[in-house]
Amino acid sequence: MQGLVYIFIALAALGVAGAAYFGLTFSPIEAAVTALAFGSVAVMLVERKLRQRSEARLEKAVEDLARLLSTDAKAGQVLSQRVNAIADTNVGSRLEAIEADISVLGTVTRQLAEALAEFEQAQRQSRMPDAEPATDPLPPEEDDTLVEPLVPLVELRAGLDANRLVFHIEPIVLLPQHRPQAYDLAPRLMRDEGGLASAPDFLPRRGGEDLVRRIESLALDEAVVVARRARTAGQPIRLFLPLSRATLLDRHATDQLLAVLNANQAIATSLGFVLGQAEWQALGAGERRQLFEFHKLGASFSLAEAASLRLDFAELEGMGFVSVRFDAARFLRRPESYSDLHTADIAPYVKRFDLELCATGVLDEQQLLSLFEDGIVLVQGPHVGRPGPIRADLVVERRAEPARRVEA
Repeated sequence: MQGLVYIFIALAALGVAGAAYFGLTFSPIEAAVTALAFGSVAVMLVERKLRQRSEARLEKAVEDLARLLSTDAKAGQVLSQRVNAIADTNVGSRLEAIEADISVLGTVTRQLAEALAEFEQAQRQSRMPDAEPATDPLPPEEDDTLVEPLVPLVELRAGLDANRLVFHIEPIVLLPQHRPQAYDLAPRLMRDEGGLASAPDFLPRRGGEDLVRRIESLALDEAVVVARRARTAGQPIRLFLPLSRATLLDRHATDQLLAVLNANQAIATSLGFVLGQAEWQALGAGERRQLFEFHKLGASFSLAEAASLRLDFAELEGMGFVSVRFDAARFLRRPESYSDLHTADIAPYVKRFDLELCATGVLDEQQLLSLFEDGIVLVQGPHVGRPGPIRADLVVERRAEPARRVEA
């Protein structure tokens, strides 16, 4: 197409030369120069027009390429976000959750099948006129009535003033190694007539909140000293000490506890607090916020005396609880009173929330074996270890001045 344009320009220039020679009486040289000038101008105009068109096409191509690159960049960004989301997805935990849900579903299905079988068996027995109904008396319920402690408040107050409160430790054992994982700090009161009274024998049931706060404050001081000295000796120890609403409801006591934890953050993770289920359920929003403040400083908690395992484990995990304690004998005798799940599925379900079950009051080896078969690896009780005195190099050296003032 461009060649035809040039041919047309050459013919037009030739026509201009002929017109100049014959019509304007130009000399042959002048006519040739005129034709050459006309052709040059025409070629320049055509080339300029072509160049403008080429530049316009090039600009349009560049714009299209820029749009394509922008689209590719957006697509790459979206793809990168999806790849990062896939990389951040914890597939292992999801698979574990699905496996646990399937296990729970299988347990429920098995329990339903067992219930249907028992129902059918009961129907068959009811159709037999001579069959006597089977009797399976339930074991007697535990007596939950409050019993007054053996040590009256007056003697307890006098014992605290005379520094006759000592602390022993009771191990929490990890199965199957029978290795102590932690210790409970158990208060003992030296009686006037001799001997040591355990906590249930002297802790007040009604009233005496100031005495309970004093005991828990002394336990905290003892635990800090023991944990620090054990850490210095290269044998770190984890201690659980008692905590009750008597302390949580007192602003001065909670502020003091926060100050102690804040000043001993190096060993704060070695300290835990044992809170009874009844105490936990009675806590208000303010007391629970106070517990969470303790947890933010590194302390952990253990829920004791659990009457049921039908608990909000997600809430317990969020508040800093690490274990739930229950009575071993009752669990083995009547597991349905604790949970609707099969005994072998309870511990795996609880572990999904980073919590451990701890069986207390273990009396013999048979209970240990049964608990271990059900996946419960933390145990405590007379069979695995009774409360005993703390090593002399770890205990607090108490001064005797208060005792002399009382005697005076």
